[in-house]
Amino acid sequence: METMKGMKRTALCTDITESMIGQSVTVMGWAAKVRDIGQLVFLDVRDRSGLLQVVVEQSDEALLKKAKGVHIEYVVAVTGKVRARGEGGVNTAMKTGTIEVVAEELRILNASKALPLQLDGNAGDEIRLKYRYLDLRRKELQRNLMVRHQLTKLARDYYDENGFLEIETPMLTKSTPEGARDYLVPSRVHAGAFYALPQSPQQYKQLLMLAGFDKYFQIVRCFRDEDLRAERQPEFTQIDLEMSFVDIDDVISVNERFLQKMFQEMLGIELTLPLPRMCYQEAMERFGSDKPDTRFGLELQDITACVKNSGFKVFADNIAAGGSVRAINGKGLADKLSRKEIDALGEVVKLFKAKGLAWITVKEDGVKSPIAKFLSEEEMQAIFETLQVETGDAVFIVSDKDEVVFDALGNLRLELARKFDLIDKNRYDLLWVTEFPLLEYSEEEQRYVAKHHPFTSPMDEDLELLDSTPQNVRAKAYDIVINGMEAGGGSIRIYNSELQEKMFRVLGFTKESAWERFGYLMEAFQYGTPPHGGMAYGLDRLVMILTGCDSIRDVIAFPKVQNASELMTNAPSQVDETQLQELHIKLREE
Repeated sequence: METMKGMKRTALCTDITESMIGQSVTVMGWAAKVRDIGQLVFLDVRDRSGLLQVVVEQSDEALLKKAKGVHIEYVVAVTGKVRARGEGGVNTAMKTGTIEVVAEELRILNASKALPLQLDGNAGDEIRLKYRYLDLRRKELQRNLMVRHQLTKLARDYYDENGFLEIETPMLTKSTPEGARDYLVPSRVHAGAFYALPQSPQQYKQLLMLAGFDKYFQIVRCFRDEDLRAERQPEFTQIDLEMSFVDIDDVISVNERFLQKMFQEMLGIELTLPLPRMCYQEAMERFGSDKPDTRFGLELQDITACVKNSGFKVFADNIAAGGSVRAINGKGLADKLSRKEIDALGEVVKLFKAKGLAWITVKEDGVKSPIAKFLSEEEMQAIFETLQVETGDAVFIVSDKDEVVFDALGNLRLELARKFDLIDKNRYDLLWVTEFPLLEYSEEEQRYVAKHHPFTSPMDEDLELLDSTPQNVRAKAYDIVINGMEAGGGSIRIYNSELQEKMFRVLGFTKESAWERFGYLMEAFQYGTPPHGGMAYGLDRLVMILTGCDSIRDVIAFPKVQNASELMTNAPSQVDETQLQELHIKLREE
């Protein structure tokens, strides 16, 4: 192999343009394609910017011989003159498709074994992640990480221009309850004690407001030990921020302008402000989700009143128990769905705890439904009028307690949109979802838990309900939803120590246990805490939106798989017994 000694790269591959014809340039990169046609060798040299065609001609026999020894993914350096491609040689698919470099010097800086995967993206996920450093050579992934860099820089510049200070917070913190499971780090110095990796900098950024910094932001790594899915990883990145002396409108306003700047500069899309807002209850009732995708219809509708006196036992029992009967009218879908496909949709709603899916199809030859015999003609007519049913429509009905009905029909709605390609992928719908419930009841723990986190402030007009009907208390919380994905969220915080203690009591903590877990925060609140609030964006999710990716893995350099392992390094792994002893840990034998 040769060295770079005496040779300096003068440009990235795609920085070379027609204006440089006749000039001598030096490029370095990988041989993405080699075409040996005897008297000529064509090399497509690739670096992070893209491809450039290099031609090695027979006039230099030694150079031509060397070029014939170059194979795919060899690392090469080439010096030569830029010239226009000959007639018929223009490649419009390449940014540099009108020019080429005629090699005068070629060095092979390193060879490459045959790759264990093709760089066309068609390899399986497992092998792509095992050889992630090779997978990252693909232009799609390199583009994604460049977009990530651009977004990170844009965020830093924007928040700096708006008076925010970037302040780092600790990675080794105290484990606290609520939220997902913590990743724990054993302490060598303090036997039997553990740090936790932060799920967010929540308490630290609130303390920074108490300290008087007024506006804080941070591009920060966070960690949650939770089950993975398309938009989740155990370690992820947030654009995190907090502001003092603000209300909901202040936080939303500064962040709407950030989103406007992001869409304008990165996608060339002009957002009209203010963005729409929708309260949580409306989102659930219309879309069955607190992160509604509003790019298509198929909205949920309540037909409880239509069947409240029904002889159909399933409906009657659920209504009597305080539940509801709700439906989606699939306009024009009756002739597009076979009975087998309708049965498959029934299995979809069962994944979300619904006991079954009732359906009605209206075709030219009449009405078909397994529940028609249980409904009177008046009830069927009332359903049709409420849902505005016409010939060709397919109606899907779920009856249960509201949370099950919303979850089941909300996900059925998304499944129908995917199945029938109802989503305009070139459209961006943004909206704020507001007035979330402050609390939700955990059947597993038999207590109320915080919908967001225990530092979220109740709405002022609902404060008196905390003692009597805490389930009805709304929070000063807000999420930004983009195309059905929660891209970020936040709240106005509790800043009064008495209210914070009360919140902990509602969550089932005794005063002693609350002070044991959060004493440092509750003590701090006694020293003059300003009203404050903030939010955090999922940086990875924003990059997914900007790049059109379906998986968070494609916007993270070295992601984990479903079981939170990294296939490339085989992490997590066993450690030496000596290390365990230093950490005062003894493994239990299974």
